[in-house]
Amino acid sequence: MVKAPAKRTTKPAAVPRLLPGVLPAQALRALTLSGAIRLAEPLAPRQVQPASLDLRLGAIAHRVRASFLPGPGTDVQAKLDSLLLHTFDLTRGAVLETGCVYIVPLLESLELPATLAGSANPKSSTGRLDVFTRVIADGVASFDQIPAGYRGPLYAEICPQTFPIVVRRGSTLSQLRLRNGLAQISDEALRTLHADQLLVRGGVENIETGIALSVDLIGDGNKLVGFRAKRHTGLVDVDVAGACAVADYWEPIHGGTGGSSRLILDPDQFYILASKEAVHVPPAYAAEMMPFNPLVGEFRVHYAGFMDPGFGHAPAGGSGARVVLEVRSHKVPFVLEDGQIIGRLVYERLTERPDMLYGRDLGSNYQGQTLKLSKHFK
Repeated sequence: MVKAPAKRTTKPAAVPRLLPGVLPAQALRALTLSGAIRLAEPLAPRQVQPASLDLRLGAIAHRVRASFLPGPGTDVQAKLDSLLLHTFDLTRGAVLETGCVYIVPLLESLELPATLAGSANPKSSTGRLDVFTRVIADGVASFDQIPAGYRGPLYAEICPQTFPIVVRRGSTLSQLRLRNGLAQISDEALRTLHADQLLVRGGVENIETGIALSVDLIGDGNKLVGFRAKRHTGLVDVDVAGACAVADYWEPIHGGTGGSSRLILDPDQFYILASKEAVHVPPAYAAEMMPFNPLVGEFRVHYAGFMDPGFGHAPAGGSGARVVLEVRSHKVPFVLEDGQIIGRLVYERLTERPDMLYGRDLGSNYQGQTLKLSKHFK
């Protein structure tokens, strides 16, 4: 039987009165000091991002028979007891195999006040490795959602899809964003902001329930438009950058000629593509790539959806950055056409301007990117 974490008996920590919006870096740090974000060990360097907090894996992992949600009134621990296959140590590193489901308690837990809610997403590097990971919480009937006032532990569900990975205590696969009230701005406000700040350039210009993003299947001078993942590859250590040779893990995809191109997605293959549009997230805002509507195609785009303030921002070393798209077709082959709309960005206001921006000063891996694999490849 897996030992359950102790229940909290303290009152939720008080936080200063906040404007509606996403909490920036300095507010997240303040929550770690007040106890609203509880840490099993001190913050790691660069764990706090401009508008999100990286979540760290704990010391043990549980392999389970199947993915699950605890549901109202049920703890994650109770589900673990009924679905557990085996438990193993992560302190020295361990391999997570493709196609297997793992549950890992996180080093961060929450004692949120009633005004704050949260959501989680895979980090950019995690999505580009095709590692399907979601955050689950006690009594919550949806993945990656943290209700306002939540008090309790957090867990990562991890299922590598293409590459087996090495993780350890302290590895970060997911990130948490906290919000006070309604943060998303309306399409009308988005059009005004775009006219003033130029949020996207190139490709389509379509603002309706967010800003549309389209796929680039023509490419640059050498017509490279993407990569298709190879199967039966070696390991990828999630904490080591630049250690894996691209050719050992990926096949390049080149576009067609004559100004147009298309790509037939093979079922259950994983692709890295890029948007036609260069994106800009101004310092007072954050953005998120929303799940694509399955009614217009049997494919999934972009596991990792958060874009922090400063992404593609010229003073932060960006001057526009294309969105890398993690694409997987389901069940049937599907044709993508160059310029086809495949996702939408929503923008959210921050409660205040962050004291740090994504980009050059933080050594961010994907500032100013075009088509780019994860940081693990050289």
